[in-house]
Amino acid sequence: MDLEKLEYDRYHSNTFRECKMSENHYPVRRIVFEQEAIDRELERYIDPQPFVPSDAPKREHRCEEIFHIQTSALAKRLSHIGSPTAVIGISGGLDSTLALLVTVKTFDLLGRDRKDIIGVTMPGFGTTDRTYSNAIELMKALHITILEIPIADAVQKHFDDIGHDIEIHDITYENSQARERTQILMDLSNKYRGIVVGTGDLSELALGWATYNGDHMSMYGVNVSIPKTLVRYLVEWVALNEESRTAQEILCDVLETPVSPELLPPSEDGTIAQKTEEVVGPYELHDFSSITCCVMDSLPVKFSHWPASPSMGFMTRKSSIAGLKSSIHGSSSNSSNGALCLTALKSVPSACRPVETFGCQAIPPAGPG
Repeated sequence: MDLEKLEYDRYHSNTFRECKMSENHYPVRRIVFEQEAIDRELERYIDPQPFVPSDAPKREHRCEEIFHIQTSALAKRLSHIGSPTAVIGISGGLDSTLALLVTVKTFDLLGRDRKDIIGVTMPGFGTTDRTYSNAIELMKALHITILEIPIADAVQKHFDDIGHDIEIHDITYENSQARERTQILMDLSNKYRGIVVGTGDLSELALGWATYNGDHMSMYGVNVSIPKTLVRYLVEWVALNEESRTAQEILCDVLETPVSPELLPPSEDGTIAQKTEEVVGPYELHDFSSITCCVMDSLPVKFSHWPASPSMGFMTRKSSIAGLKSSIHGSSSNSSNGALCLTALKSVPSACRPVETFGCQAIPPAGPG
């Protein structure tokens, strides 16, 4: 029996509160007892991915509903402030891809020309050919305005100004690139009388995995209430419903690309060297700990024992403790922000059961010939 959860449910349930406040409420009888703690295997089912329904139809409905909420909200914002354009940085990664898809759908909803969406790719020291190509080709497939502004020379000049050695790949090396990109986006929004559409997701903000005065800033963040574990399925849902085969292929490759800020130089073979989940741990674990500890107020000591449940096969006790420390104390020196228990988490609906291994199903297998 989970007494903490029962206490949480009663505290947040209107039924119990109203009953307590009523003049004719039922009397409460308190029973005091002692129970010796027994160390035994946990048999109760615990949902390892509370944000993602395992049932495919329910998951598809969830993705459709959330995507429409995102587009409707952005449409209302653009209409209210009278902004004629939207500026968005496109990296070829998951978050910026979802933000771009939301923005494109929003402009379609408003009957506006997609060319008023200004997609900006800003290759830097860590940009790989794969993500660069995906960024450019996706923008072409969606028929938006494309700007390419390399940042290497500007960041090098900044390093010279502050006396930083470009061979030292520390937090200054990484965050200077993120801030240079944000400055470009903000200045372009002024130039074209638009707003900067933010790309960061809920998991990154909860962890503090963002650069202060860098990519954590925008004029309207469309992904801020979407956890990373759900971002993938939203992008896949769009891919499944996208008419353009070219866009489908690009979206599927984006889904298969490792999550990375690409602020460190690539590997010798040109592939991504800086992989986020190798630094901060799996996002499945962080999203689980966020809703468990921050929303349901569960104590960390209880959370660390939950891997013993048969339903929690994706993590071990060791990984759960390491992930919990990262979630509570901050992700790493790459981030300028502390970890946060966002109240926004309370508005995100939880859902069902474990989810099968992810794979892009947007492109059907080719037939004979």
